[in-house]
Amino acid sequence: MIWRHVYSLLLILLLPLVLAGFVWRGLREPGYRRGWGQRLAFGRPAATGAIWVHAASVGEVQVAAGLVRGLAERHPELPRLVTTFTPSGCARARQTLGDVAEVRFLPFDLPGAMRRFVARHRPRLAIVVETELWPNMLAACRASRVPVMLANARLSERSVRHYRRWPLRGLMAEAVTAIDRVAAASETDAERFAELGVPASRIRTIGNLKFDLPLPDDVLARGQALRERWQAGNRPVWVAASTHAGEEAIVLEAHAILRQSLPEALLILVPRHAPRFEAVAELVQEQGLAYARHSRGEAVHADTALVLGDTLGELPHFYAAADLAFVGGSLVPGVGGHNLLEPAALRLPMMTGPHLGGWQTVADWLIEADALCSVADAASLASAAAEALADPAGRRQAGLAAERVVEDHRGALARTLRELPDLLTGNRANPP
Repeated sequence: MIWRHVYSLLLILLLPLVLAGFVWRGLREPGYRRGWGQRLAFGRPAATGAIWVHAASVGEVQVAAGLVRGLAERHPELPRLVTTFTPSGCARARQTLGDVAEVRFLPFDLPGAMRRFVARHRPRLAIVVETELWPNMLAACRASRVPVMLANARLSERSVRHYRRWPLRGLMAEAVTAIDRVAAASETDAERFAELGVPASRIRTIGNLKFDLPLPDDVLARGQALRERWQAGNRPVWVAASTHAGEEAIVLEAHAILRQSLPEALLILVPRHAPRFEAVAELVQEQGLAYARHSRGEAVHADTALVLGDTLGELPHFYAAADLAFVGGSLVPGVGGHNLLEPAALRLPMMTGPHLGGWQTVADWLIEADALCSVADAASLASAAAEALADPAGRRQAGLAAERVVEDHRGALARTLRELPDLLTGNRANPP
């Protein structure tokens, strides 16, 4: 417990800097200027006795969507509360889950704020999507006898090494005692949580919830509508999705090489984070490419080389409008790749870089099925794109193989929901 007190003291001392950082980010992102009371657990509380699902940001919210809707179907008598930490995650949660859950910001992990949050909301169960091991949040749940489950739990080897170093070792040793159930995304993740100190009796290998992500009902129709709006019905179209700093330059170079052999090729470039939209637009302008910004409804002509996907929530539609996908966060180290399953479910052949982090296992399955190609730089990206775009039959075969990989690994959502009754009825693993 001493390490949690030290951790809490450091957070309290750093709070003025954290708040100043939020103010600074709020100058560019209005979302950071909202919800300050919620971040300190003040303001009107949500319904008490809810099933509380925490999903840190946009990616976790997408994973949580099917789980929250499954909870609403199986336990309609219980309210649902969804918390996020980022403004973009909060906006996505309200957009996708606002009809079945109340959405709030998670408080900072201060001991008083977390105790206040748990005491005011009195959740029946806390479900943390993926891995958000906030020590004071977990301690507040334990003190109030709130069962805790990690859903789609993932843990990298690097994180295990980090958590086992002094002084984090003692802090994490206490934190994990509050976890009643780990629904691990893979056997490897299950082993890593055991290394972290979670008893084996509390760990289940459930599978990856991302295989069960529902696609919007109208996604194919909206993708086709985009192609028609862009007058790109017969053009080869590829999408570079969820790109990060350093990747756009590589993608633009690859597109320039590609257009030497396929001058009619159209690229949909979709940066991962909204605050970077302007910087990426400036980079495209510097390259001298004719481009259109999707957010402005700008027309796409025969000589338009690129559409900048500078909106939120439309990535599935961009995938559905494309013939081929590159999934970003993978050409530069430190990100760990992004969701390969969304384009796979849409029968898209894919390309990705070598830096895949927790997505490596899924990538291996897709590579084995000949549905994914690994690239390392602009030249290999351009070569792979040119080969795929020139081979419609090969693309169809690769797309069907990608869809089969998704179908073969579905079922984690149903298995996760089956784990909940024991926790809801009070059969806990960690009495205080």
